[in-house]
Amino acid sequence: MKIIAYLKPYCGWSMGVRAILKKYHLEYEDRDIINDAEQYAEMVAKSGQPLSPCVEIDGKMLADVSGEEVENYLLSNGLVNPNDEMPEVPTNAPCTDEEHEAMRSRSLRFF
Repeated sequence: MKIIAYLKPYCGWSMGVRAILKKYHLEYEDRDIINDAEQYAEMVAKSGQPLSPCVEIDGKMLADVSGEEVENYLLSNGLVNPNDEMPEVPTNAPCTDEEHEAMRSRSLRFF
C-alpha cells in the first residue's frame, strides 16, 4: 500500500492521522505542507481544496480528514485488520493553542 500524508508539523488533526498510521504499522510519506510550498501546492492540486490533513492511499485522496476518518476508510476497505492498540494521541481533535503557537513561531507559511 502506498500512502502519502500531507500534514502539518504541529496540528491535532495531523497528529491524529500519524497516530492511526502508526497504530496499524503502516509505512507512509509524511509531507510537510507548512514549510514546503511545493508539497502544499501538490496537495491542493490533488485534493481540489486547501484544507488538511489529506491522505492519499493507493491513488485515492482522502481530503480534509481526521485520523478517525482515515481509520474508518482503512477498515471499511479491508486494508487493515482491527486491533486493540490505543493511539498515542486523540485521532479526531483540532489543534491546541500550544500547537497553533508552535506553528506561528517555528514554521514558515507559504499561504
